[in-house]
Amino acid sequence: MDISILYIVATPIGNLEDITFRAVRALGEVDLIVCEDTRVTKRLLDHYGIETQSTSFYHLPRRMKKGGAVKPVPKLAFLIEELKSGKNLALVTDAGTPGISDPGNQLVAAAIAEQIPVIPVPGVSAVTTLASVSGIDLSEFVFLGFPPHKKGRETFFKRVVEFSLPVMFYESPHRVLKNLELLQKMETPKQVILGRELTKMFEEIVRGTVSEVLEYFQENPGKVKGEFVIIIY
Repeated sequence: MDISILYIVATPIGNLEDITFRAVRALGEVDLIVCEDTRVTKRLLDHYGIETQSTSFYHLPRRMKKGGAVKPVPKLAFLIEELKSGKNLALVTDAGTPGISDPGNQLVAAAIAEQIPVIPVPGVSAVTTLASVSGIDLSEFVFLGFPPHKKGRETFFKRVVEFSLPVMFYESPHRVLKNLELLQKMETPKQVILGRELTKMFEEIVRGTVSEVLEYFQENPGKVKGEFVIIIY
């Protein structure tokens, strides 16, 4: 059995120039690129003239275990077999570094279980991008991914305001105002740093109290668009 390599490749979160030479080379040399959405990744591949075949890989249902080993669902099993057959694969997410709030960890875990080498090709992450311009001490912080949509949402934000460390999380434009309103009701003295559309044409970083940031977007509803990364501290 000829086992090859699974590369975990970070891609831009907006500006297509934010990619490493190594990442471009890896994507061009592997046998198959595993994407969240092939249509999204195709824009990046076309930009750099990369003709490698791609396939989609979405969130999977909770995996079963049999005899202590992971029992993969069909698509995951297919990707592992491709690796076992001697092919090199690259895993990418729609934007940023795989494995953070996306299904990448499932493929990585399956590869590790099969003793397939997993090699990171690091690069952009929305979390580190906002952290780099925060101007606050982030030698320690908590990252919580995406808040729950409904059930557990209030509990989530109670945890956020109780942490003594800065808390970072992702947010969608559909819920950002509702969640800021929920934080405002909690009357927290915490400050907010909100990054919107980072590295893209309409990139914006808003700072202030919860009420000030909420008021800003209430007065500018046209800006409640795109991807959000938020620090509460």
